[in-house]
Amino acid sequence: MSASRESEPPRRGSKSLWRLTFGREDWGDRIAVVVVIVLIIAAMEIGSRFVPDYILPAPLAILEALVQFFTHDLGQIVVTLLRLAMAVVFSMLVGTLIGALMGMLPALRPFLSSLMIIDTGIPALSWMLIAIFWFKDAEIRIFFILTVILLPFYAMNVHEGIRALPKDWLEMVESFRPSRWQVLRYLITPHIAAYILLTTKSVIGYATRMVIFAELIGATVGIGTRMGLAEATFRIDQVFAWTVFLVALNAILQVLVSAAEKRLLRWRPELEVR
Repeated sequence: MSASRESEPPRRGSKSLWRLTFGREDWGDRIAVVVVIVLIIAAMEIGSRFVPDYILPAPLAILEALVQFFTHDLGQIVVTLLRLAMAVVFSMLVGTLIGALMGMLPALRPFLSSLMIIDTGIPALSWMLIAIFWFKDAEIRIFFILTVILLPFYAMNVHEGIRALPKDWLEMVESFRPSRWQVLRYLITPHIAAYILLTTKSVIGYATRMVIFAELIGATVGIGTRMGLAEATFRIDQVFAWTVFLVALNAILQVLVSAAEKRLLRWRPELEVR
């Protein structure tokens, strides 16, 4: 009886969000991040004493501008976040669908793949200028710009995920004579979930930069417009403050996506290279 208990693998307890997000605690990396931030702040403080404020403001002035954003410009932040969320979710759904079609329908694969390759070859600036000519509404412009930029990433990665599906798994599932829908639901969807989440982690920072550029060019509300106003009024402290906010926002989004990845893919064993 005792031998059977000893042979059983240890059971995993409930994991907190912190452990799901960061896994094993790596204090070395965290200390390095803190040290780098402190050094940057110290360098800015020293540099601000030797140059005018319109070139390099003091960290305290940047902090005051940052606090002011949450009291006066909170609506601008919410608008940008909503634009970003809508475009990412739509691109994820449609891109996943296109990638699945590319992987499951060989007749459509060359046409959809060519379309995605052409899309990725068009510069983001070209899409921004085209959107200004095509659409009058600023919301449609920004949504269009983000969608055409992000969608190919999901489509191509999902397609690669389906191609990487082990042949043994497919043959095993086909031995039960499933329908195409059952193959998609029980085999392909769990397999490509990792590729979808990995794509989201890869593009979330890029998408944040793109929504700021799109707002700067073709919108009247949002963080991009506020940064443009700060540049026009020579408020470099606000430019730095918005930059700090966007860096923090990207880090928070990365943490949230990583937490979702670990929770949704907790069935997958973790591999450690020693």
